[in-house]
Amino acid sequence: MGQNSVRGEGASGGAGTRDGSPDADPGARDASDEAGAPAEGAGSRTEGSGSRTEGRDGGRAKGGRAGPPGKGGDGGGKGKPAPRRKRRLLRWSATILSVLILGTAGAGYLYYQHLNNNLETDDLNLGDHRAPEPTPNSAGQTPLNILLIGSDARDSKENQKLGGAKDTFDGPPLADVQMLLHLSADRSNMSVISMPRDTLLTIPKCTDPDDGKVYKETGPRMMTNESLGRGGPGCTVATWEKLTNIHINHFMMVDFSGVVSMADAIGGVPVCVDKNIHSRTSQGKGSGLKLEKGTTKIKGEQALQWLRTRYGFEGGTDIARAKAQHMYMNSLVRTLRENTGLTSPNRLRKLAENATRALKVDPGLGSVMKLYGLGNELKKVSPERTTMTTMPFEYSGSRVVPKPGDAEQLFRLVRDDIALDGKDKRKPPKEKLSDDPAAPDGRIALQVQNGTRTATEPAVSGRASAVAQLLAAKGFVKAAPDTSTSLTENKTVIRYPSVELEGDAQRVAKALGLPLRSVKKSTDVSGITLIVGADWRDGAKPEKAKKQDDSTPDSADALNGSDKNACMKVDPNFTW
Repeated sequence: MGQNSVRGEGASGGAGTRDGSPDADPGARDASDEAGAPAEGAGSRTEGSGSRTEGRDGGRAKGGRAGPPGKGGDGGGKGKPAPRRKRRLLRWSATILSVLILGTAGAGYLYYQHLNNNLETDDLNLGDHRAPEPTPNSAGQTPLNILLIGSDARDSKENQKLGGAKDTFDGPPLADVQMLLHLSADRSNMSVISMPRDTLLTIPKCTDPDDGKVYKETGPRMMTNESLGRGGPGCTVATWEKLTNIHINHFMMVDFSGVVSMADAIGGVPVCVDKNIHSRTSQGKGSGLKLEKGTTKIKGEQALQWLRTRYGFEGGTDIARAKAQHMYMNSLVRTLRENTGLTSPNRLRKLAENATRALKVDPGLGSVMKLYGLGNELKKVSPERTTMTTMPFEYSGSRVVPKPGDAEQLFRLVRDDIALDGKDKRKPPKEKLSDDPAAPDGRIALQVQNGTRTATEPAVSGRASAVAQLLAAKGFVKAAPDTSTSLTENKTVIRYPSVELEGDAQRVAKALGLPLRSVKKSTDVSGITLIVGADWRDGAKPEKAKKQDDSTPDSADALNGSDKNACMKVDPNFTW
């Protein structure tokens, strides 16, 4: 655990929401928002840092790490102005890391240790299982997946003022904004998937690292934003991995006040509405956003209002709000790449200070240099190769669930590192037979696991045992089912841990009629492991592979990062 980890207890471990009903609105506390407060209406809270820390208005503990003399710290001196080279480094870091709508970050060598002390860290994954790591490409590169989380925590006076809802002070936080940022292995393109906060799914078992409290796995109708209150952001990461089977490398989380301070430091981002808008209902709900028709540069509290607005955009849905967030993020990227307003050393210093104070990250990003390294990777992608999407969904009552087929298609494209803009020029790798000869079938030991569960269908009961018996009948008498594990695997795959087992794994694939590309080396297994995928839910062999469709589903509502003409449609009931 990193410093400054003072937490609330979190939500209850039951399968329902706060009032015990699976479909109860966990955002109901918004109904008590004060009229005139910049808080969203019922069920619509977003940006936040989580309930684990004390308020940023003076209550932050520093964990005892002091900066070096003359470079700041909790009470450190002013320090020396950064040399020109350092300013350039800071500008790059601030520019690139600030592309993250919720995890906006800028860092450099300025007040290095002091900035390190600002950062808070938390565990990456609180679940029992991890999604498998992706296979490196031919150049040995692997993609990078970062989960961006916006919590609605009212854990400080400042966050309470920005979020309203007096009766929810210091209550369990909700992950009301969740975006998965995927950076391709070759660093040529970037994809973002937003998940609606009211998506109904299964939240896995999570263990709070602070007090050891265990939250049991929920039923399939828990809202995804409840995951944050079940031990912290690591449970939100575990929830994403369970649903998508995408291996997540890092998370970044920010709170209401963090969004405001970062937006101020950046100096404003242009956004567009097609009519005058005022997000306020007669009952006092709404973000309070008030803009004139056309393009306006927003910053500070107004930027937070834009990101939280639901009442006023296209029928008042969370889906429209996600679209507005995508527009803001794209505009932010373009603004920062042009260094607009960031040529002043004082502004850069403010950006670095605010960014490191605003963030909570996993230990893998828990220093200025690690953030700087991430910035160097992100800056390789142009806006033209950036694609924003929303998880395809369909309604289930007043909530949503992943859309069968389309949601899994989008997740697969990210898992397989296929660009969502359709501009990949990769050729399928040639299948190469191992130089290592296979052992006789009867001497090849392997485990069989059930990976038939999907985002929309439960696992087929007894599938691992059935396939193990089928293998035994083919002469693989050492095939044994692993009935303790239920995974999600779109395509049947055979994994092996070391090169001397590659030939044996390929022999199993050949016996089952599987292509050699289904055999993959992985450190996640200790021996040859056959994972029966969703393509083999029944029968004696997997379905014959059809020509693969690698296009992004229309239902993902893709938005290209270079689109400067995007403009939010305003609900006529919220014009002035």
